[in-house]
Amino acid sequence: MLIFLQIFVICCFIVVIIALFRERVDFLTYSMGAMLVAATATYFFSPEVVSMEEFFLSVNWEVIFFLISMFTIVAILEENLVFQEIARRITKKFSTNTRGFFWVICLISTVSAAFIEDISVVIIFIPMIIKTSEKMKINPAPILLGMTICINLASTLTPFGSAENVLIASQFSLTSQWFFFNLGIYLMIGTLSTLLLLDYFIVKKHLTDIWVPHCEEYEESLENKHLEEHELVILEDPIDKKVFNSNLISLGVLFVLLIVIPNILFVGLLGTLIFVFINPRRRESGKRKPDLSYYFTKVDYKLVFFFISLFVLVFCFEKVGIIQFLEDFVINVAPANLFLLCIFILVLTSILSGFLDNLPVTILFMPFLQVLMDAGFSATPILVAFILGINLGGNILPQGSAADMMTLELSAKYCVDEMNYKRLLKTGGIFAIYHIILGVAYLAVLIFVFF
Repeated sequence: MLIFLQIFVICCFIVVIIALFRERVDFLTYSMGAMLVAATATYFFSPEVVSMEEFFLSVNWEVIFFLISMFTIVAILEENLVFQEIARRITKKFSTNTRGFFWVICLISTVSAAFIEDISVVIIFIPMIIKTSEKMKINPAPILLGMTICINLASTLTPFGSAENVLIASQFSLTSQWFFFNLGIYLMIGTLSTLLLLDYFIVKKHLTDIWVPHCEEYEESLENKHLEEHELVILEDPIDKKVFNSNLISLGVLFVLLIVIPNILFVGLLGTLIFVFINPRRRESGKRKPDLSYYFTKVDYKLVFFFISLFVLVFCFEKVGIIQFLEDFVINVAPANLFLLCIFILVLTSILSGFLDNLPVTILFMPFLQVLMDAGFSATPILVAFILGINLGGNILPQGSAADMMTLELSAKYCVDEMNYKRLLKTGGIFAIYHIILGVAYLAVLIFVFF
């Protein structure tokens, strides 16, 4: 009976994975459905008695509420066009310097992706890049390529740079200082070397290219000025200086708090209230008042409920014995040498993250890491390998990263024909291999020098 229950729960998880790759279906519907079916089967047929309270407690609510608070802050900043204003200032300053524009836009977007969701960075910066490229009559494809490749590196820097990092940091009590100290050098070397290679081999070749958008969709969007889903605000005029400065200062305060205070939930909730109070909304009476309820309506809760589904599904895996089976398997096949073990983790998670969504891979692998640490392996190298693998794998295949897919979608919309799936697959894949090799070298130095 137990083997049939295990197969059934695994099938529920496979449904979630398949739904993530089907663009025309709502993955959240299938995720919630699979979770409910798996939880029901586990509740009634598990050899252990499972209570409803255990299902509720299986969800990491600290992570859930931190994500809601960060999504709310990003919604407030986007509502007040703060990120768009930063991008506008960059494009205005470097609109006559192609290579300077490439370097600055890639560096700023990379730094931004270390602190806000990578797909938000793509949504904010791509229209600015394309509009400035149109004015300069240059091909935006190399700049879009550089930005897309580098922002996947950026998420390795902070515990809140990606949803996966939030999970890992919460599970293993990792602070911002830990991320900066153990991954900062890798990000710096990886980003600068990647931009140098892109500049030399790609950007230089396209300096004399003349690019003019010519598809009907782009022309119609300019004529109608109609904002659809994923259509972005492109600022012509600067926003109010006082609003911009106060939000920029508050953003800096938030980053400092995230670094010095280990409790991410407290900082997230405090930061949300700070941004709500400095960005009051105008009511019908004409008075401005803080309005948290309004900003909550601007948050996309799909990822939040997807997290809840994954937490419950992994709990079902644990209760029916799948996690224990996989842990035993990993222990048996994992190398006994620490360096080889870290390479094994880095390469395996990179490949899986390239073909599957990062979140399920992260949640499934975390118990294995704990087993390896309990077995006596040093925690820091293992966690560094895991974080690098989870975050770097997105460049292997475009579908491995939501930011990559959004880049392709917006590039097609704005007629950047050279920024297509084939090119991103080829160039992104090459750089993914390079970043993994760089990760192996970084782990070698980390392990043989410090451990």
